[in-house]
Amino acid sequence: MTLEQLRIFVAVAEREHVTQAAKDLNLTQSGTSAAVSALETRYAIKLFDRVGRRIMLTQAGRLFLAEAKSVLARAAGAEKVLADLAGLERGSLAIGASQTAGNYWLPSIIHAYQARFSGISVALKIGNTQSVASDVAAGTADLGFIEGDIDDPALSVTPVADDEMVLVVAAGHPLAKGPARGISRLADARWVVREEGSGTRAILETAVAKLGVDRRKLNIALELPSNEAIRGAVEAGSGVTIISKLVVASSLKAKTLVAIDVQLPKRRFFALRHKERYFTRAEREFIAIASGKT
Repeated sequence: MTLEQLRIFVAVAEREHVTQAAKDLNLTQSGTSAAVSALETRYAIKLFDRVGRRIMLTQAGRLFLAEAKSVLARAAGAEKVLADLAGLERGSLAIGASQTAGNYWLPSIIHAYQARFSGISVALKIGNTQSVASDVAAGTADLGFIEGDIDDPALSVTPVADDEMVLVVAAGHPLAKGPARGISRLADARWVVREEGSGTRAILETAVAKLGVDRRKLNIALELPSNEAIRGAVEAGSGVTIISKLVVASSLKAKTLVAIDVQLPKRRFFALRHKERYFTRAEREFIAIASGKT
């Protein structure tokens, strides 16, 4: 069994598609199929069921997938130690980030990092707070950047930056009118929110409670999976939301959205790393740039 066979198996298992895995790995379809078949033949076990034109993991395949990912993570960790010993001339960083951090805050930080350390490749995967924490815990991400609270004893959580939140409605929305901008009517408003598990949803629920609105009684009109979808729905008049100012800055400037002047708690962006994994210089330098310390 080789690391390359494991890498190919994981790619096929995650996509449940040999052709797509081969394309993403820049391999031939026949070579990809042969690597999986070699594992099945050597250990006399089926890792995949072929159902029509689809493939699906068997129970053995699902169990093996977790172990294969763990082995690849340890191998990647060993490679990072060697790269660290050689300085920052080469290497890689796998970063997970929640949507606000990944789409609006991190791009300029990644640019600044690669301007200083051009030999370090950076791969960014965007999810929600819970999925990012899971990736860091599993070792599939070296660092995570989130805006929600995480309680995982395996993870080190370091505050790195502040994020300003705003309460916004469409320019023509009734709550945008009048001297008090209709604050007393927030309890009856239709709300547009992110999904459970996202940092944006968590901060919204905390913020509405501070405004005197029972979060359990929110009239949720729409629950959407991305900040961009939230912004578009609110601009269209679907309701009110609390969201990062980073996300709606262009809309506020264009006056398609109006920020209601209320006191909202600031939230923080946090850096996550696994406490028991080697903390490379490449990772330390990235966090330093993200924190504005260099």
